[in-house]
Amino acid sequence: MTEISVLTLARGRAVHLCNMIVGLTRQTVAPCELVIAVMQDELYDDLPETPFPIRQIRITGDELPLARARNAVAAAACGDVFVFLDVDCIPAPELLADYAAQTRAGEGLTMGEVLYLPAGANDPGWSTEAFDAVAVRHCDRQGPPEAARKRCDDYRCFWSLTFAMHRDDWARSGGFDERFSGYGGEDTDFGRTLAERDIPIWWVRGARAYHQYHPHCMPPIHHVPSIIRNAELFATKWGHRTMEHWLHAFRMMGLITDTPEGLRMLREPSQADFALCQQTAEMPYAATGRVVRLLEDRARLAAGLPPETASMRERHSRMTQAQDGLLTPPSSVAAE
Repeated sequence: MTEISVLTLARGRAVHLCNMIVGLTRQTVAPCELVIAVMQDELYDDLPETPFPIRQIRITGDELPLARARNAVAAAACGDVFVFLDVDCIPAPELLADYAAQTRAGEGLTMGEVLYLPAGANDPGWSTEAFDAVAVRHCDRQGPPEAARKRCDDYRCFWSLTFAMHRDDWARSGGFDERFSGYGGEDTDFGRTLAERDIPIWWVRGARAYHQYHPHCMPPIHHVPSIIRNAELFATKWGHRTMEHWLHAFRMMGLITDTPEGLRMLREPSQADFALCQQTAEMPYAATGRVVRLLEDRARLAAGLPPETASMRERHSRMTQAQDGLLTPPSSVAAE
């Protein structure tokens, strides 16, 4: 019998955490434990009763120590399969069973389905049956494969919201690079490491998680300094930056510029910037592409140009070309 350790990171979000734990008590295959990396001073109390043990590990640090926290809960885990699940996710009853069926030693990392809930869907009395009537898929995320699983050939698609690995493959990966601190970049770096070590990534059908609504900014303008720092760190490792879609949006907003010495922040985000990027109550998720299109439309209007008539495909191609210019640091180009 495969033993499954569920691993999560938490700072605040006590209601979300309790909902996630209730979801774990309703699994068709129970976990052997839940290990929580607590990224705040106080441990959580008044957690729901569970038939499995819950262990809390305090992770210190002012900035979000996401990479270090994931490594810490994995090091503490006792199961054969590690299921990482973000604190704002509620697992469908079959999530652990689906991951256990598709996550085997030597076969790499698996990623399940994610659906987004509108505000209020996770109020007391919630059920996953009710979620299915209102939850939606993210427009920029991969949907479930038609078969039980499908190879993901682009490491940039790795996303730590929900994934699973056998402990042997986790050990072979070396874990997350703890030099990444704060928000941004550690996921893509981990995906790139998997690719370099020939550890495959799979989309799996099922293993569904429901993302609980909370106001969020996308692009994440509340994390500009750490995104800049981590993008440059990524470039020192792999020869190019990452998070180019966020960097492109920041540049369009006048928040950053690219210099021969590297990315530089020009100003702090304003209330207007937050209003532009903020997820509102009627939006189950935030999307950077929406903000970039709004910025493009505003630029056309300011330049006295007529409204945009290009297709979404054309607009996306144009955006990709513009943001790809941020991948290679100017200093690297000059050196060549």
